Amino acid sequence: MQTAERLTKIPPYLFMELRKKIAKAKADGVDVISLAIGDPVEPTPDSIIDALCVSARVPENHRYPTDEEKGMFAFRQEVSHWYGERYGVTLDPANEILGLIGSKEGCHHFILGCVNPGDVVLMTDPGYPAYRSSILMGDGEPYNMPILAKNNYLPVFEDVPLQIVKRARAMFLNYPNNPTGACATREFFDRVVAFAKTNNIAVCYDNPYSEILFDDQERLSFLMAKGAKDVGVELNSLSKPYNMTGWRIGMAVGNPELLAAMSKVKENTDSGIFNAIQFAGIHALKNETASIGNMISIYARRRALVLKTLAAIGIKFDPPKGTFYLWAPVPAGMTSIEFTNRLFEKTAVVVASGNAYGQYGEGYIRISLTVPDKRLEEAMTRIKKEFA
Repeated sequence: MQTAERLTKIPPYLFMELRKKIAKAKADGVDVISLAIGDPVEPTPDSIIDALCVSARVPENHRYPTDEEKGMFAFRQEVSHWYGERYGVTLDPANEILGLIGSKEGCHHFILGCVNPGDVVLMTDPGYPAYRSSILMGDGEPYNMPILAKNNYLPVFEDVPLQIVKRARAMFLNYPNNPTGACATREFFDRVVAFAKTNNIAVCYDNPYSEILFDDQERLSFLMAKGAKDVGVELNSLSKPYNMTGWRIGMAVGNPELLAAMSKVKENTDSGIFNAIQFAGIHALKNETASIGNMISIYARRRALVLKTLAAIGIKFDPPKGTFYLWAPVPAGMTSIEFTNRLFEKTAVVVASGNAYGQYGEGYIRISLTVPDKRLEEAMTRIKKEFA
């Protein structure tokens, strides 16, 4: 049976490979602790679940979702209010907000709606692997912009070759950054807008970790920058701040023309977000923002434990201040894969190898803080015993 040639360009999805590796070890009786996948283990707040249950019992909500692909207007209104409260950003619910089945699909719809075959799409290296997959499935050509510690993990646009810039039609950016945890600045946003305007590049700013910040790091939206709506859209999600990863609800906000293109793709792909989930999302945005602070305190405690353990085995670094990941250098003389494999073989602790996120991820590992405290403590005890 013939399958699409485009699929041959796409590498195996990192987390699917990790899940297979973990499953095999567990089947062999190994007590594996995975610090590789960023999926919060704390439950969704009860009031959000209650809101879902109430809405799910309303027969009208069993039909196709209200407003289908755009998201119900009430949800978009609440997103507008949330952005105003959290970031001081004004959004028109009618044409500057699009409901998403999680922000990940927004990446895909952005490419299909805005990129033609052969167009260059800029992305960071290291970077979230799904960006590359979306670009390739849309027959675009990914171009890696290195993000290095010496540049605070921000791309240097002046280093992108002129011939690439001339062919570029879109760009993915993601701060707070997965995998590095780096945060953007207002000054960087201004540079992004100027670069995009000068070169007619559409920006997809993926911002699902916008609320997961430490040490008084400023909470930022790309749309806070003057002119940002002229050049791009921002993706966000309820997954990370409200522990709703499995609920699949998010939003794209910003430039109306780009959103209209994404909406056209979406209306021919799915039938929108289940109404009951949208009502639960409204409740979350309206009533559960205080729970974000509680989660940040949990992640901060875990973060401190991991940093203390790494320091005890000789890995000391100044960690960026965003996301629930730690992007840690590997011990001198070891590659990312060598250290990752040694961790797994000697301690049954799984972390993500930095080079899985791009060539400039070599020399690092990514550690997720989304595990129960006791399991994280056990993982750190094993690591300290093996390497200290």
